[in-house]
Amino acid sequence: MVRNGHKVLIEKGAGKGSGFPDEKYTEAGAEVVEDVEKLWDQAEMIMKVKEPIEVEYDRMKEGQIIFTYFHFAASRQLTEAVIESKSIAIAYETVEKEDGSLPLLIPMSEVAGRMASQEGAKYLEKAQGGRGILLGGIPGVRPANVLVLGGGIVGVNAAKIAAGMGANTTIMDVSMPRLRYLDDVMSQNVSTMFSSEANIRNMLPHVDMVIGAVLKPGAKAPHLISRDMLELMQKGAVMVDVAIDQGGCFETSKPTTHDHPIYEVDGIIHYCVTNMPGAVPYTSTLGLTNVTLPYAVDIADKGWRSALDDDPELKMGLNIVKGKIVYRDVAKAFDLDHTDVETVL
Repeated sequence: MVRNGHKVLIEKGAGKGSGFPDEKYTEAGAEVVEDVEKLWDQAEMIMKVKEPIEVEYDRMKEGQIIFTYFHFAASRQLTEAVIESKSIAIAYETVEKEDGSLPLLIPMSEVAGRMASQEGAKYLEKAQGGRGILLGGIPGVRPANVLVLGGGIVGVNAAKIAAGMGANTTIMDVSMPRLRYLDDVMSQNVSTMFSSEANIRNMLPHVDMVIGAVLKPGAKAPHLISRDMLELMQKGAVMVDVAIDQGGCFETSKPTTHDHPIYEVDGIIHYCVTNMPGAVPYTSTLGLTNVTLPYAVDIADKGWRSALDDDPELKMGLNIVKGKIVYRDVAKAFDLDHTDVETVL
């Protein structure tokens, strides 16, 4: 950014938790700002990792570009705050390539998917409230059975780690071409199954861990496991809801934190941490920056209108502009008015 002639402000201590001290930013040409209110007031463009939190709602201002993960469909309060601010919200999670892939979500999905199996394995331990099962088993004792709902980036990475640890792993998806592909490339202890309520119900009595990995870009996640289905599961089984940022794909899911990651419903352990990559911030920071930087530089160099007009992928990231919702699924989630994106460009 500095090489391209832009002034970069960074909040004092912003990188400390991820392993990047202030002096590294200073060496790179940034100005470290102690007063965060001043930073928000001066910056024409804000880059964050997560959506603005309540204390930041009043800091957003008209015409200010905010480039971050928003997950609007999961929070009406956030959506209304951004509308009221009349800022320009460009969401990492809805930047979309022509083939439907989500380039700015992929690295965090890879981290969250791999962590899902890792965390699930931990909470299967008896001391953590789980069934007391070792994911990979041992000779003479069966490994755990893991069900992964969704065969996208999260699901594939979750299955890869679960299978690598020795678990019998099943991936469910509604796309037969995707299932055929996964059947070809995954290891022998990974099987595929078409996703339907009947198939999920048939599997639940036999699984030790369920990983929810479904995504509808920009929209609320569908509930694939209802409250009554928990009765089918064995007590101490673990459910990891990676879709919690988009409202969760289990009816009984509610957001949790790294400090208090789990809770129990009907004897089933629920892990629903909303920012799973935050547990491994060094890896996550580098992974995210690898993919966000080119888009961010483009916005800074050209201005948001020209950058979006020139790049159909980035245009898909535009969610709210000066009080108008331009991403259809966000408007649909709260039954609010939708404005065609071309009218604001």
